[in-house]
Amino acid sequence: MIKAYLSIFVFLFDLSAIVFAWGGGFLLRFNFDVPADFVSVMVWGMFFLLPTHAVACRLAGLYRGIWMFASLPDLKRVLRAVGFSTAALLVFFVLYRNQQQVVPRSLLVLYPMLLTVYMGGGRAVYRMWKEHRLYGGLVGQGKPVVIVGAGRGGAMLLRELERSPDWRVVGLVDDDRSKWGRELSGHLVIGGIESLPDILDSAKASHVILAMPSAAADACRQATDLAVEAGAHVFTVPGLDDVMSGRVAISSIRPVEIEDLLGRDPVLIDTQHVAAMVASKTILVTGAGGSIGSELCRQLGRFSPERLVLFEQSELALYTLEQWFSVHMPNVKVVPLAGDVKDVARLVEVFSGYQPQVVFHAAAYKHVPLMEVGNAWQAVRNNVMGTLQVAECARRFEAERFVLISTDKAVNPTNVMGATKRLAEMVCEALHSQGGGTQFEMVRFGNVLGSTGSVIPKFQEQILRGGPVTVTHPEITRYFMSIPEAAQLVLQAAAMGQGGEIFVLDMGEPVKITDLARKMIQLCGYSGDEIRIEFTGLRPGEKLYEELLADAEQTRQTPHPKLRIAKARAVENDFLVNLRPWFTEISLSDVRVRETLKRWVPEYQPAAINS
Repeated sequence: MIKAYLSIFVFLFDLSAIVFAWGGGFLLRFNFDVPADFVSVMVWGMFFLLPTHAVACRLAGLYRGIWMFASLPDLKRVLRAVGFSTAALLVFFVLYRNQQQVVPRSLLVLYPMLLTVYMGGGRAVYRMWKEHRLYGGLVGQGKPVVIVGAGRGGAMLLRELERSPDWRVVGLVDDDRSKWGRELSGHLVIGGIESLPDILDSAKASHVILAMPSAAADACRQATDLAVEAGAHVFTVPGLDDVMSGRVAISSIRPVEIEDLLGRDPVLIDTQHVAAMVASKTILVTGAGGSIGSELCRQLGRFSPERLVLFEQSELALYTLEQWFSVHMPNVKVVPLAGDVKDVARLVEVFSGYQPQVVFHAAAYKHVPLMEVGNAWQAVRNNVMGTLQVAECARRFEAERFVLISTDKAVNPTNVMGATKRLAEMVCEALHSQGGGTQFEMVRFGNVLGSTGSVIPKFQEQILRGGPVTVTHPEITRYFMSIPEAAQLVLQAAAMGQGGEIFVLDMGEPVKITDLARKMIQLCGYSGDEIRIEFTGLRPGEKLYEELLADAEQTRQTPHPKLRIAKARAVENDFLVNLRPWFTEISLSDVRVRETLKRWVPEYQPAAINS
């Protein structure tokens, strides 16, 4: 009922705009002293314009918007209605030109101008009154906060914060000097990011919100470092898509996490070539439920495969991924299959039944210390024999491409896991050298943020327990990459590969794990005295520094700036013939496994701790 009354009120308001614009135009034209001869023109014009303006408002869609949220789209609809009404006025000019008194030509300017002011201004005034009534009492309340970023993200965030009793914006900072000293929604852009500590101190603020969803990670790191050193809590908005689409809400503001600071610039891939490789084809992903495998599946789903076969040993991981697709990508046909890459009968059943054209082999045992002691033979069987069996099935059933997900630990390996992954690469190289219709490609990269068993979740758990945070060595460093970035680059490498290449991803700059731990402690609001870092010594098979290329390898550039191709040591012709008998062993000790791996992978140098 109330809604009906409001609609009638809005409609009558827009009709009253005719009285204001038409009558006001005559008053302005004649300096508020309209001659009696023009009264009839005013009356007949009013009768003509009222119904035409009512139709114009309907055609312009003026009653779709909500006045409280009046904005540019509403102004566009107002201008559209004014345009229709002005066209009606031109018709009235033509119809009335033979009468004794003609319509003053100045009305062609005054009428649309006054109509726009009345209709647009009325909506703007109503919105300001309504917002002041709802949120005006919140001014001056809430925790003082400084916003980093005075662009579109900052503007959208400001509008949300003004409606919250929890926050009170005391200023903004931005690296764009042209914005300094200017205002955004009534709030001053005080200076650059480097001025953040002074602003926090002068405003007695202890909270900072990063509103730079499209900024480089370096800018976020700089702002976070300055804020944390000043003792402030740092928050961020979720991401570019949410902010730029106007979906920013107070509830979506979250504390800055270490992944935000380790993030890298967005990856641009040649989607046309990737689509040509994937679209309308059956794709098989082994290890589909793992960190990399599941993200690969999500990325592959974007390119409309005919069928996505999910091959996974873990029942829970397989179910979780299948449910994700049913909710987020229901149009992608997925086939969840439980299986083990060491089970050749199951592999033959899957390949013969679904005939995949592209295979991404992500199934592997990856945890270095776990595979080093007590599980070395299982690492060989899973990582090497499993790769050989999947790769041979791919060739036997004429898959177009086989892509092995490898690791930087395969370079000059000092542990069983790295050595087995290098041996898996050699298996693929040997199969490719034998010819056939299947292209074999390998992609190496380092640690991925948030992956299963990675250091970041471990540190988070230790901090929640109150410490200490355990680091193996003060100088240990690692490369880090986000899971989506790694998955996208794998797809790019697979699409551009001609067969036999080992692609190396640009992992950026290495990160010292001690600095990573210290930063995570600070982001959680603790000092080094409250939560200490404890050094526990290198674990079995662990290296201080990871490498992306072996000493004897050379690389060449590719069309993509984040991909290079390594030229590895050639594999002997009888390599596979000599390797196969090894897999018939039932069980081998860790020492025997390392000795044999050393024979197959000469660059493998087991760490002294393993001997």
